[in-house]
Amino acid sequence: MRLSFRLSVISLFVPFVLSASALAAQFTVTVVDPRSAVVPGAQVELFTKTSSRPIAVESTSAQGVAQFQNLAAAPERIHVLAAGFAEQWSTVSATSPETRNGLTMALRLAPASETVVVTATRTPLPSDESGASMSLLSAAQLETMRPISAGDALRFLPGAVVNTAGQRGGLSSLFVDGGDSRYNKVIVDGVPVNDPGGTFDFGVLPLFQADRVEFLRGAQSTLYGSDAMSSVVQVWSQTGSTPTPELRFGADAGNYGTENGYASLAGARGRFDYNVFGNQFNTMGSGPNDDYSNSLEGINVGAKLNNRASLRLRMRHDHSVTGVQGEWNFNGQPLLSPDLDQRARQSNFLGDLELNVNTSPNSVQRFSAYEFTVKTANVDGITNPGRVTPFGEVDTPFQSYLNVNRAGFMYEGDFAERSWTQTVVGYEFEDENGSVNDPIPGPPFSAAGLRLNDAAYVEQHVTYGRLSATAGVRFVHNTTFGNTGVPRAAAAYRVLRGGNRFSGTQLNFSYATGIKEARFEETYANGPYEIPNPNLKPERNRALEAGFQQGLFSNKISFTGRYFNNLFRDQIEFVTIDPMTFVGQYVNLQESLAHGAEAILEARINSSISWTASYTYTSTQILQAPPGSFPPYASGDPLLRRPKHSASTLLTYVGRKWGGTLEGSFVGPRPDSDFYGFGFNHAPGYFLVDVGGWYAIRPRMTAYVNVENALDHFYEEVLGYPALGANFRAGMRFRIGGD
Repeated sequence: MRLSFRLSVISLFVPFVLSASALAAQFTVTVVDPRSAVVPGAQVELFTKTSSRPIAVESTSAQGVAQFQNLAAAPERIHVLAAGFAEQWSTVSATSPETRNGLTMALRLAPASETVVVTATRTPLPSDESGASMSLLSAAQLETMRPISAGDALRFLPGAVVNTAGQRGGLSSLFVDGGDSRYNKVIVDGVPVNDPGGTFDFGVLPLFQADRVEFLRGAQSTLYGSDAMSSVVQVWSQTGSTPTPELRFGADAGNYGTENGYASLAGARGRFDYNVFGNQFNTMGSGPNDDYSNSLEGINVGAKLNNRASLRLRMRHDHSVTGVQGEWNFNGQPLLSPDLDQRARQSNFLGDLELNVNTSPNSVQRFSAYEFTVKTANVDGITNPGRVTPFGEVDTPFQSYLNVNRAGFMYEGDFAERSWTQTVVGYEFEDENGSVNDPIPGPPFSAAGLRLNDAAYVEQHVTYGRLSATAGVRFVHNTTFGNTGVPRAAAAYRVLRGGNRFSGTQLNFSYATGIKEARFEETYANGPYEIPNPNLKPERNRALEAGFQQGLFSNKISFTGRYFNNLFRDQIEFVTIDPMTFVGQYVNLQESLAHGAEAILEARINSSISWTASYTYTSTQILQAPPGSFPPYASGDPLLRRPKHSASTLLTYVGRKWGGTLEGSFVGPRPDSDFYGFGFNHAPGYFLVDVGGWYAIRPRMTAYVNVENALDHFYEEVLGYPALGANFRAGMRFRIGGD
């Protein structure tokens, strides 16, 4: 199914919405941030003095304005929820000029523990009420960090372990709470972008023009379905907000032949807002066949159809080309020569059309049609001498191609029955189709399939006094594994409200289940050594979390302790059926355990300075392995590339004249393998330090510099693939127009 079909589905709703007669504006609320810039997309709720049920709910436009018409009563309390800011309540007089003419509400930044997030419940909610472990990177932080890819930013968030095979453009995987690298649901502008079965490369996802990144830890399949086994990563692109069109452009350059250029044109006028952007990044890398190039183009266009409905179209395309050196340097020992001709290419396209309709004063209906296409090619054309291992020659020509399409339709209804309760219901349909082809070396291998998947879910959030509770369930029908249910329950209880020094103590608990469908090559394998298995069950996770949160000094500082316990079942592994012919099949057999503890310190010193520091201990073990398995995949072995000890820190200053970040990531020793017979079974620990800063030379001209691996340490995130040494980029950015 294609996006054009989804657009036709959405168009059925538009005439109904447009037919509503326009009503005279009776009340407006303008929402701005601490620097008086407008905040689009904020949820504004109006209440009377004694009512717990909102008399009206609206979202702010691109100009930061929520307009209410035909109100049944004058509002006396206003509630604002905006992602990345603190929850805001305000009281107004029913006879004041502000009530008659509207008012402006200035939001404040909050400690991460109180920041409003969306991913935890699919609707705006303060993170300390969600019962989930959340982290967020704001647009201001991302603009100062200037990460080349999502992997470069996520590694500095609590609980995220990023393993990149090599340097820029190398395959970058995310491990969370001991889970597999395919256990992370990734959503960009409302579109799921994982390959079917969860595979995702964080090393080629650009973050230019990202408005924010939300990182939700733990099993979240109740709301997000397959792949959300240990985390959800969600990225939103920026929207235009200035009446005068604003052109932003700039460029930077650095060592290793690095060049980066970018531009965006954004604005908002009347009912419409727009943002068109593009980015081109090139680098030669530090060695032969280590170059990387990535181009990005995107648009984000919105329209306020009338006072009840809005429509938004988002599209992105990125294309990357990477030189792949392969494994060659093992913990500082260059036992092989780099591969000189292997190349990896990836092309991604996504499109999403979303319609939001306020069908009543306290409900919002969302309809979304989306499509995502990914094409990859990994090709090695010649045999390079000098790549001989104890197992023999390892550099032989090969070709591997992936072509996957995901198209879907989603409905979600948010119902704010009272100020203390909220219900989310939804339905999703998705068409997954694709193919995997390895034509050489022979005999050829291929896998092609089609899945038509349906899911319905409901989640209820309730706040009663000191208790916040969330419970939900998803029913899934998948072409491969049939029907299953996925429940989740979470609770947060404020034990002590506290005072100025000890500002409240909260206990958190959650129980959740996660599922992950099989990859196409696991279900539909078609080769001389693989037997298809259309009866594969989903991989599953039973996830338990318990912890506490302690506020300090009027909640300027928050300390969080968290214990997690994940039992991964029905994990899919390849089992050889005939040892003489090596013919085998993928089956649900393996079972693994991952549990540990996490400590997080978060501080919002003032509106300009924030600091996050974290430490995570993780213990993993294979409980059941396929018969005949040997280390590092035997029963009792720890899971590969999951360190027992990891830590991160992120210090950010964002002022009016200058800003800067100090980022640190520590990853301890972890089990790994060279897979070539050299006998290496681990990768040493490392400590990575990045710094960045900018200075506004003039109001519309800014100079900046970013240094990665500032200590110039040699390290390998994946055994055999040395990471980049100290590297810097310096440049200028400019702004024309805008406000």
